Amino acid sequence: MNDFAYYVPVRFGETGKAYYFGTNNEALKPGDHVVVDTISGFEMGFVAETPKSTELYHSDLELKPVVRLANEEDEEDYALGKEQSKSSLIIVEREAKKLGLDMNFINASYTLDGSKITVNYTADGRVDFRELLHVLAPQLKCRIDLHQVTPRDKAKMVGGMGICGLPLCCSTFLNHFDGISISRAKNQMLTLNIPKLSGACGRLMCCLLYEDELYTQARADFPRIGETLHTLEGDYKVTSFNILSRSIKLEGNDEVKFIPLEDYRTMAKGGKAMSFSDLHKSEPTPASSYSAPDMNPSTKNQKQDNAPKDNSNNNRRNDNRNRGQRNNNRPQGQNNNNRQNNKDNRRQGQNNDHRNPQRGFRPRHRDNRSDNKVNPTPSDKHDA
Repeated sequence: MNDFAYYVPVRFGETGKAYYFGTNNEALKPGDHVVVDTISGFEMGFVAETPKSTELYHSDLELKPVVRLANEEDEEDYALGKEQSKSSLIIVEREAKKLGLDMNFINASYTLDGSKITVNYTADGRVDFRELLHVLAPQLKCRIDLHQVTPRDKAKMVGGMGICGLPLCCSTFLNHFDGISISRAKNQMLTLNIPKLSGACGRLMCCLLYEDELYTQARADFPRIGETLHTLEGDYKVTSFNILSRSIKLEGNDEVKFIPLEDYRTMAKGGKAMSFSDLHKSEPTPASSYSAPDMNPSTKNQKQDNAPKDNSNNNRRNDNRNRGQRNNNRPQGQNNNNRQNNKDNRRQGQNNDHRNPQRGFRPRHRDNRSDNKVNPTPSDKHDA
């Protein structure tokens, strides 16, 4: 490690993990193709980041060297190895099928010099492939490494889209996998539906781990499931709660209640039982802070006042007054006869529609609007 002034991360493939290699070339840039010396032989990768000083390297692993920048011959060997790996993978699958081995092959890759081929596969358990190696060796004529990977490693190699609509986390930025159990989903109060909680690999989704610690901290503010709350209405048990909305579900007395966490703390804090109706009782307003209501007319009333008024009722009232004055000028006997005729006509028209033109009298206020009602004057009563 002391032989190099810098170290640089090199990635193999588009979604592979970055490995650190030592170099003295400070001019390397992200994306440059380089030839590096690995435990499998010479391989070609691309620089992931700019070189950094080895003084910042604190790992105990030995740094392998960056041999050189890739030239045209290295690019041709790399392209030839990719083409040969496809035909070699077909041969491996065919021979494994003949031997009846339950192996699901993913991909194959050659080293830059073609001296070794690595074949990745998945299987339900351990597979005895020693006979397969004896069959493949004379056909491929190179060292053969059959590497069993986990379903998550397969998803990382193949790639894909998650249910969130984004590329898989394992194929973009995750370099290692942490253990994820169903307790993560329980801690986040998720429905234990395994198909919905599983990712493209068939295992529990890695994103269940991202917010697990935050949920653990938030759950400390909530009561335990099954805790009893004593109220004046009876005893209620905590059956569930929602961390995001900070609400608690209570069940008891053949009913279900949802209350905020703050209200639950208020009711559970004191030693004396409370009622749910006591939570939001309005306190009396102090006299010093009392303010008189606004007595100014609203805009709507102002618009109604400014609107043109209907003077039909006023005109009708004036006509009734004039009619009463005319009746007063008539002889007393004639007025009594008219009054008696009006009563007879009223009795006769009770079973008729008031809109009937032959009715014996006309109602005074046909306009039923409340803002234009006028109390009858003495003269109107006399006329009636």
